Amino acid sequence: MATGSLLIVATKVTQAANDKEQLVPMIQKLQALPKELGRAQRILVDSGNLSQANVESCEAAKIEPLIAVERSGHHASWKQRFAAAAKSSPDSATPLQKMAHRLKTPRGRKLYALRKQTPEPVFGIIKSVMGYRQCLLRGLENVKGEWNLVTMSWNIKRMFAMQPC
Repeated sequence: MATGSLLIVATKVTQAANDKEQLVPMIQKLQALPKELGRAQRILVDSGNLSQANVESCEAAKIEPLIAVERSGHHASWKQRFAAAAKSSPDSATPLQKMAHRLKTPRGRKLYALRKQTPEPVFGIIKSVMGYRQCLLRGLENVKGEWNLVTMSWNIKRMFAMQPC
């Protein structure tokens, strides 16, 4: 999903129990998009995608990974909000440790906070406003087609809303 436009740029439906193995296929889908659409600069995903392999895959694709290291609490204290940036990570740090450090910096926190206003409202609108609460078809291939139809309708609705008056 693009943070500026809220357009869904790639989709995947799977029967996997968790997201850990879904990040690399999604990166491949993003890289397969036409170059005219631009290239992903960073990827913001929740802690369900956290693994050393996923961080390394992002860096190999020249995409800055911002993957939550742990579930963060709400309502940080003012000391946490205005704390000075952490010292830079050592050169010997692994890519996962470097990414964890980036998330602790003010810039990293600000970038990761975009997750709150990017996918969450879109999925909320799809569920509540568009009324898509569950798949109506059965079978993986049918569900993939149904989800693609839902995301295309969201994108059409969003592009119409983005038109200048």
